[in-house]
Amino acid sequence: PAPEAKESMAPHNLLSKKRVTSARLGGLRSGRCSCSGSGQQHARPAGATPFSLSDSLRRQHQRGSFQLARAEASEPANAPEETDPAPVDATANLGGTPVKPTSMLVVGATGTLGRQVVRKALDAGYEVRCLVRPRERPADFLRDWGAIVVNGDLTNPETLPPALVGVHTVIDCATGRPEESVKQVDWEGKVALIQTCQAMKIQKYVFYSIFNCDKHLSVPLMSIKYQTEKFLEESGLDFTVIRLCGFMQAVISQYAVPILEEKSVYGTDDQTKIAYMDTTDVARLTLAALEKKDSSRNVLTFAGPQAFTIQQVIGLCERYAGADAKVSKVPMWQLTATRVLTSFFQWTVDVTDRMAFAEVLNSNESFVAPMQDTYAELGVDPNQTMTLERYLQEYYSVVLKKLKEVGAQSRQGDYYL
Repeated sequence: PAPEAKESMAPHNLLSKKRVTSARLGGLRSGRCSCSGSGQQHARPAGATPFSLSDSLRRQHQRGSFQLARAEASEPANAPEETDPAPVDATANLGGTPVKPTSMLVVGATGTLGRQVVRKALDAGYEVRCLVRPRERPADFLRDWGAIVVNGDLTNPETLPPALVGVHTVIDCATGRPEESVKQVDWEGKVALIQTCQAMKIQKYVFYSIFNCDKHLSVPLMSIKYQTEKFLEESGLDFTVIRLCGFMQAVISQYAVPILEEKSVYGTDDQTKIAYMDTTDVARLTLAALEKKDSSRNVLTFAGPQAFTIQQVIGLCERYAGADAKVSKVPMWQLTATRVLTSFFQWTVDVTDRMAFAEVLNSNESFVAPMQDTYAELGVDPNQTMTLERYLQEYYSVVLKKLKEVGAQSRQGDYYL
């Protein structure tokens, strides 16, 4: 990226603008810190200014350690010695409340990937807390599954600390919506979240990135993903970065539904191949990675069993829908020219950024990675991974059955697996 872009993305103290009171942290004034973590001191990335939250937690930890020392000093000399003590979380040794390794916070829990992570984690026995933005229609389905829902917003950093109290692992599935600023949500919001996790001493952080993001730094979204990876690496947190190629669910909204509704779909003549993966499998592999105790500070890539071009995807949709697609070809020069034109206007900057990402996905590059070693490392059977053909076949069988049951004459596609 240009020097100006790097400077604009330089980590800064996002939380220092609004001090978080100890009352908001669930009673830190009592001297019993209930934050999570190993109690280790982590180095802060260069350029990231310490904020008041970490100082407050450090004072509480020191106070807890002093109280523990006084209690040991006052113990009778003839007190019986304990043998084989039960393992205790490191936080308890600092005067805090032990944190269960199964306690998890999912950020972006209502999204396509986030909701699958929540379901799989609950099924695996995790105590799942979901950070969701305040909304008119609450995320009741998460509560129905058994998760705890807490309100918070990455663009409002002071809402983050209360959600992290008592949490061992953070799984970051969040990303900006199409109408939102990529920089504000995916960079500034993530910096605030990582800094808060540092202060709260979160023991594990999982971040979803994009495959080959380090090779396309001229694309704002991919550059931000890569810069976040580096910021996380320098934070001192124990992390796992998972780079993804593409979701099968995106094929449904972009191609499967429009073809069923006899609407036009857009494509190019390029030979870009994408190894789409079902978000259910992404969630399953993520939890398998968490179970690997010797897995620390690593980068994984998840890819589907086979890569497809846009033309091949459209062909599969036509086969299982039993209908011909109305394809509108978009030349690459037109996509590039439109991106250049929108870059001239401040109010279309975010549109330009997203079009740059779309341009990368139509550049004759293959977004696919070998998975044999990953499956072996995680102890997962590759035969259980969903293929795109089977995914589309199951989707259309459900939709067409529903349409037949209601006797629909129109091409209604409001059914999702």
